[in-house]
Amino acid sequence: MSSWKLTKALRDQIYRYATVKQTGVSLRQMVQFGSKPSPGSLFHASHFAVHELPIRLSHRVKDLETLPNGLAKEPAIQTVRNWYAQSFEELTSLEEPVIKDLEMADILSGEKQYEETAKRQVSSQGSKRPYFFSDDGIVIDRRSHGSVSGGGGAAGASGGVSEDENEVHDLNSAHRHVLIPRPRRHYYIPTPKDIVYPSEVVDYNKLVTKVLTKIKRRHDATVTTIARGVQSWKRKKNFTYLDNSVNQFLDRFYLSRIGIRMLIGQTIALNQQAQGNMYSDDYVGIICLRTNVMEVAQDAIDAARFACEEHYDIMEAPPVQLYCPEDLEFMYVPGHLVHMLFETLKNSLRATIEFHQRLHPNTAIEDIHYPPVKIIVAEGLEDITVKVSDEGGGIPRSTIPLVWTYFYTSAEQRIEEYEPTYSSGSFKPPFMGLGVGLPHSRLYARYFSGDLKLISMEGYGTDVYLHLNRLSSSSEPLQ
Repeated sequence: MSSWKLTKALRDQIYRYATVKQTGVSLRQMVQFGSKPSPGSLFHASHFAVHELPIRLSHRVKDLETLPNGLAKEPAIQTVRNWYAQSFEELTSLEEPVIKDLEMADILSGEKQYEETAKRQVSSQGSKRPYFFSDDGIVIDRRSHGSVSGGGGAAGASGGVSEDENEVHDLNSAHRHVLIPRPRRHYYIPTPKDIVYPSEVVDYNKLVTKVLTKIKRRHDATVTTIARGVQSWKRKKNFTYLDNSVNQFLDRFYLSRIGIRMLIGQTIALNQQAQGNMYSDDYVGIICLRTNVMEVAQDAIDAARFACEEHYDIMEAPPVQLYCPEDLEFMYVPGHLVHMLFETLKNSLRATIEFHQRLHPNTAIEDIHYPPVKIIVAEGLEDITVKVSDEGGGIPRSTIPLVWTYFYTSAEQRIEEYEPTYSSGSFKPPFMGLGVGLPHSRLYARYFSGDLKLISMEGYGTDVYLHLNRLSSSSEPLQ
């Protein structure tokens, strides 16, 4: 990887793709595959991902190269740019599958639509359903037992008619000589399940899964690497805070990354389900049709407390009390919910420990009696709301706007002092000091039309409100 170079020809190709509009996918469209997707529908999804991802990657490469005031020249920024460019190259280099059987080619063109007549029966299972999640250094594994946290620091639309694969997208007048294959309009297109698909279909799905798995692993450390680059640049420029344009770029970049990883993760998981490597009636890819809020919240609690104990080298982190209906379930991405709760809890646990250390300067950290962090979950018609309450001293009112800017942190360990240790997907983020936790979590909430809000009482504590949209029909907020 170290010998890889971004050539002028590849850059020109990337900039041409960056003129093409991105195509959003709704959560509801993603679950239309069902828990047992057909190879034909997976073929459409794989083809969509192979053609849509380069467009999304190209927009981000262009953004990274046009950052102002020397930020684009930071080594860490260029590292991420190269990751995106290399992934773009790998996807655009994949050969288009050729279906020799004319009848099968007609079916896979998307022109023939097959309506699903049998409704999938969601099986009733135990309260602890098998689940594995690993992303951005958070690992949750309860496939074989109750809940294991840790591992590296802590743990819509209906199917439509597809366009011909050979049709091209006509770009602006400066690039009319460039032919860019236009992807299918829909991520999901129904195809029959009761036929035998040729080897070309199965082989293409396996190839795409292999390539996407490699790309996903390559980008594991993107959030932290971007953070290191911006923090280094901010220190060189002697900036106290980031200006609005850089914050807007980071919002746009990180939100796009969530969408890219969602599309990659969903495509990989769907293919794994089809190959029998991952199966549960509750899941369609990485989307859980019956996400149990209490289970996911408990996973996040275990992971955050484990990370806190490891960071402060204490036997037991402050207690966390969870108030949530046991049977509260809705369709969502458990990995996203884990991210948001984990980051919010990390902040609350850190604030609780450090505030009460200041209140009891002569008491050993192990001997301090910490008040509990409380998580209260309420169910509404539109939203499921999660409130995380701590007694960590709160935030001064003048500082609250800075909480939503990137790389503002009161943690003692700064990101420029932190060297990430990752290889082959074993990336481990720091417990604190990144300064991206809350704004990044808000993006996760907003990705599916939710939100994250904060109310503070200086001298007492902070309440964070996480609103989760349960309508699940909105499409991705692409920029």
